Amino acid sequence: MPDKLYHECSELISQGRVILDDLKDWGYDVVPRVEEQELPICPLPGSEPGVAAAEPCRPESLDELQARLDGCTRCALSKDRKNIVFGVGNPQADLVLVGEAPGREEDIQGFPFVGEAGRLLDRILFAMQLTRRDVYICNVIKCRPPSNRDPQPEEISACEQFLKLQLAAIKPQLIVALGRFAAQTLLQTKAPIGKLRGHWREYQGVPLMPTYHPAYLLRNPAGKREVWEDMKQVLVRLKRGAG
Repeated sequence: MPDKLYHECSELISQGRVILDDLKDWGYDVVPRVEEQELPICPLPGSEPGVAAAEPCRPESLDELQARLDGCTRCALSKDRKNIVFGVGNPQADLVLVGEAPGREEDIQGFPFVGEAGRLLDRILFAMQLTRRDVYICNVIKCRPPSNRDPQPEEISACEQFLKLQLAAIKPQLIVALGRFAAQTLLQTKAPIGKLRGHWREYQGVPLMPTYHPAYLLRNPAGKREVWEDMKQVLVRLKRGAG
């Protein structure tokens, strides 16, 4: 053993003996163990008025949230669904893409954007030099509405809180709202998506870019140019740290 390392080890051992002697003088027969206290889970803002806002807490992890949603019956959509479509991707993603609600294929497989619109979304991400492993993809609503209708206000009220908790767990730099419903719901506006897209907004303190839904692009391929312009803005902001 090199002399320097030998002397350092000897010094550490000597210090340890001094600490043990002090503990013995203080009446300890064994070294006291300090238990780590896990911080309580943070409530949603306004959901538990009795909890002080300054009290130390932590967001629920995505795994904890998904477990809490298992078997959810908070709204009528639970009656006919096959699967809760929670979300997929990088739990520490800088970019979160939020759609409306699961469709037929998503309901069957339990994952968001798995049909033809999902394959188009994959190509958009590829053009951005990203994959699903780099981003996080989810929906405002986690269960499929009948006949793919727009979700009702009570369904949004029951489910949007979980989107907020997902974002709190991920802490993304940016959000992209995919389509009219997602953009109007998150921004609480009736403005058409054609006027919303291309302009930065904010949701839960995170910059948000509204753009067209991939399903819309399948019916209206000319909109791909506008979506790409929106995504170029997203890329620029991601590269500079969303500042």
